[in-house]
Amino acid sequence: MQGKIIKSLSGFYEVHTDEAVYRCRARGVFRSLGIKPLVGDNCSFDVTDTVSVPMEGSITEILPRRNQLQRPNVANIDQALLIFSITHPVPSYNMLDRFLITMKETDLPAILCFSKADLALDEEKEELREIYEECGCSVVFMSNFDAAGVEKLRGYLDGKTTVFTGPSGVGKSTLINALCPGAEIETGELSRKIQRGKNTTRHIEIFSAGRGTYVCDTPGFTSLFLENTDAAELKSFYPEFDQFAANCRFNGCMHMEEPDCAVKRAVEDHEISSIRYNNYRQLYAELKDRKQVYRRKEN
Repeated sequence: MQGKIIKSLSGFYEVHTDEAVYRCRARGVFRSLGIKPLVGDNCSFDVTDTVSVPMEGSITEILPRRNQLQRPNVANIDQALLIFSITHPVPSYNMLDRFLITMKETDLPAILCFSKADLALDEEKEELREIYEECGCSVVFMSNFDAAGVEKLRGYLDGKTTVFTGPSGVGKSTLINALCPGAEIETGELSRKIQRGKNTTRHIEIFSAGRGTYVCDTPGFTSLFLENTDAAELKSFYPEFDQFAANCRFNGCMHMEEPDCAVKRAVEDHEISSIRYNNYRQLYAELKDRKQVYRRKEN
């Protein structure tokens, strides 16, 4: 039989088929081959017990992966839904850019969902839409996770496997419960003191949201390092720079301290978002410092 691994916990893998969910172990040969089954993997398995509840099996083969994310560590994802609240907690746009870069490195489309949109002014929402649609994202605003809002979002998800990711306390688990009534994921309240959500999701799990449609719940986070990004390549993840960069004095302009930089002029003229540009400067400095540290260690 074939199915999709939807959960991994304590050496067991839950494998979903159209008919049932099987509790499986992976054969020892995977360890000797250096293969670790991941949530999201499509696999072949043998049924070993049809009496137990759930039924049990043994994974015999991991089918070829289309892609693999490192954080969260999942496979065969079609797209990412990045969930950030407009307020409570206030979004970290620097963290948002880090996620967008990670998704582009994996060549995954990103949908940006801002929750609690009823707490923001129309002007704020329109500004955010313009900023992030310009860098290639689909942008969705949700005031609450009522039936109308959920159905609007479902149109982006149908027929795909979507990983839900974002900081703690923005409503990832609540939204998945609304999309998948049988999920029954534990949800937490926002801390009044630090305005940050409690991380109630402790493992990665995929839920079926209809035939051929899967959503993946992941633990919240407070930091994200760009492990595979080089400072010299960073500007390529800011496509809104491209139309202005050709007018910079220097061909290799990094849009930092160089004179006659057309990108910096575009920021001053409000043609490029200062939020995005300031994030770029911060990330460039971080990546540049990291490279220098590596060089010192090598020497």
